[in-house]
Amino acid sequence: MIKSMTPLSLAETKEYLEKDPNKKEIVKFIKKFSPIDAKKAKELREEIRKLGLFKIKEEHISKIIDLLPETKEELNKIHLDVDLSEDEKDKLLETIKKFK
Repeated sequence: MIKSMTPLSLAETKEYLEKDPNKKEIVKFIKKFSPIDAKKAKELREEIRKLGLFKIKEEHISKIIDLLPETKEELNKIHLDVDLSEDEKDKLLETIKKFK
């Protein structure tokens, strides 16, 4: 049964699935692609929220955590439907750098 529709990053998904012993193969697969652990992912999510960028949705934050973009061009590929200002991009990239 679906309890909520909250977008999760890979790291957060992995943490959730680790509670189920039948999901070991999925957890192993996710580990290959998740650049940070769940604790850091949650911290990064909170830091991005604190920036107060109203154009950034929860789905965008999850993709940022999954991909950890390093340049404005990489950031633009995540936000195809959102036009971020240069200042907003700079704030996001500075925040992401803290978690690499």
